[in-house]
Amino acid sequence: MHTVEVRGEPVRLTPMEFGLLALLMVAPGRVFTREQIVEHLSGKGFSGLERTLNVHVRNLRTKVEADPEQPEYIETVFGVGYRFRPEV
Repeated sequence: MHTVEVRGEPVRLTPMEFGLLALLMVAPGRVFTREQIVEHLSGKGFSGLERTLNVHVRNLRTKVEADPEQPEYIETVFGVGYRFRPEV
């Protein structure tokens, strides 16, 4: 488990969630394709199924977003992938 601070409170992330968040935060604003994310996470036991990635993103948003239905940090770029919003 990894711990990050969200709005001043510690939040525990799984290694997969932490790896996903770390990748997105490396380059705020940069869109990572689903394929790039799968490749990055594959060394951590990620199966690479599209639905699996969706579940990890949803779980991460539940932990770090104030309103996971209206994410302010982890943005979906439809038809491409995900990015960490640069203005956050």
